[in-house]
Amino acid sequence: MAKKSKSPDKLKETATEAILESVSDGVFTVDHNWKIMSFNRSAEEITGIPRNEAIGRHCWEVFRSNMCESDCALKKTMKESKSFVNTSTHIINSEKKRIPITVSTSLLKDKEGKIIGGVETFRDHTLVEELRKKLSGSYRMGDIVSASPEMKRIFSILPQISESDSTVLIEGETGTGKELMARAIHNLSLRKDHPFVAINCGALPDTLLESELFGYKAGAFTHAVKDKPGLFAVAKGGTLLLDEIGDTSAAFQARLLRVLEEQEFQPLGAVKKEKANVRVIAATNKNLSRLVEEKIFRQDLFYRINVVNINLPPLRQRMEDILLLIEHFIAKLNRLRGKFVSGIDQQVLEILMSHDFPGNIRELENIIEHAFVLCAEGDIKPEHLPAMFSKQSRTISEHEIPEYETPDDPVRSAEIRVIMDALKRNNYNRKAAADDLGMHKSTLFRKIEKLGIRLPKIDGRSRNYKDTV
Repeated sequence: MAKKSKSPDKLKETATEAILESVSDGVFTVDHNWKIMSFNRSAEEITGIPRNEAIGRHCWEVFRSNMCESDCALKKTMKESKSFVNTSTHIINSEKKRIPITVSTSLLKDKEGKIIGGVETFRDHTLVEELRKKLSGSYRMGDIVSASPEMKRIFSILPQISESDSTVLIEGETGTGKELMARAIHNLSLRKDHPFVAINCGALPDTLLESELFGYKAGAFTHAVKDKPGLFAVAKGGTLLLDEIGDTSAAFQARLLRVLEEQEFQPLGAVKKEKANVRVIAATNKNLSRLVEEKIFRQDLFYRINVVNINLPPLRQRMEDILLLIEHFIAKLNRLRGKFVSGIDQQVLEILMSHDFPGNIRELENIIEHAFVLCAEGDIKPEHLPAMFSKQSRTISEHEIPEYETPDDPVRSAEIRVIMDALKRNNYNRKAAADDLGMHKSTLFRKIEKLGIRLPKIDGRSRNYKDTV
């Protein structure tokens, strides 16, 4: 018996289905109740959600896009009977990863032209976004992300520093990422398969610090009932980070110097020395050169640990990294907390860009973590920030403004006058004054410091200050 041939309509339907399954763009359709009716192969691949799980669910349950709440292109299409092309947005896939996409929408009609729903195509722009970041100078080294010229310079020499076995001194303010930098050096080194151990030298008294580093033998002191290996032994073959080394005493510095010179250490109560097979990285938030001049830090130890020096700039000098770091922290916290926070709105970015960040990167991370407590999904808004960032502000009183001396140098005097006038016009808002003067905020900060201009203890940024007048 001859096979019955398919009808033209059936053939057309089969061909359409084959085309939709072969295109690289994701395609899905919804009915008037916003429930997904079809979901092609590319839609499965981009979202990570099988079509049998997607079909029958509301579209916002599947895509978790930042457009879903108020700016849905498909909703506009069905409301206004107008198509939209290449609208940029992003979705959260099944692995809680943020995927940048462009969306095109149109009405879905049956054979008679009756509107039965909507159709949306979307294209994954992850590779394009990664290339854009690369071309714009965004760099990442381990858990450190930065686009600033100074950090990129450090990144460029980090492989050579890591391959050597020389002692490294990392200097920088609290919260600039000194331990992260030490870990990056370790992970790029030949010692990467061995332990990375860190200790805060400034948090322990000499006797406890020495027992932690060098270990002790049973009976070395009261309650020492058994041998305990020190961190020099624990980190054998790997890297030992001596954090806050600038806070150590002269007595400890002398013993550490001997260990570094001889590459041997002696546990408390032991009669024999042990080989110290570790690479030492030291870190401090103090200016060790100045401490050496003040006879607080041993000069010979300084030269021993300062073979290679890395000075991490504070966040206020690398403000171009703010958005990059925010994206990094949001992605990290989304994975840890199982949330779907997509980003920050423009107002939050402006607020954070006008902040000095005395706590540097650690402070920024804490701010974003605080926002995660109050924001479950969508964009972080001003109301999700800590109370200190409230939009209420107050005017600075005249008696809060410090006086400044006019120098004899007329050029210097004129520069001070111009900066002070700009600050007064902007209620001592440093960011606004910098914009007024046509310079970057960090440039203004450097000029203020160089010229010795004394500013009020508070400024006119949008904060909710307690009344101190």
